[in-house]
Amino acid sequence: MDKNTKTELEAAVFRRLVSHLQGRTDVQNIDMMNLAGFCRNCLSNWYRDAAEEHGLEMDKESSREIVYGMPYSEWKEKFQSEATAEQKAAFEVNKPEH
Repeated sequence: MDKNTKTELEAAVFRRLVSHLQGRTDVQNIDMMNLAGFCRNCLSNWYRDAAEEHGLEMDKESSREIVYGMPYSEWKEKFQSEATAEQKAAFEVNKPEH
């Protein structure tokens, strides 16, 4: 597989992942962190990091809006619930180092 095709496929997979996460508003970020070690915020930070590696300035809110499909404050208001004591305890045990 040539490099351009590989990049196109990776981009398509990223778009599908973002679309999937935008549709699964029932899945809380803390659950993703506890199970997979990353969440929507991590993904948006990685996006911003990649933009900056290519010489593009991007602020946190812009990268989050790409991942969430709306302003982060709006997503939090509509979909984020308070983490339970169990979720918080699991996060402290499983907290990733990135």
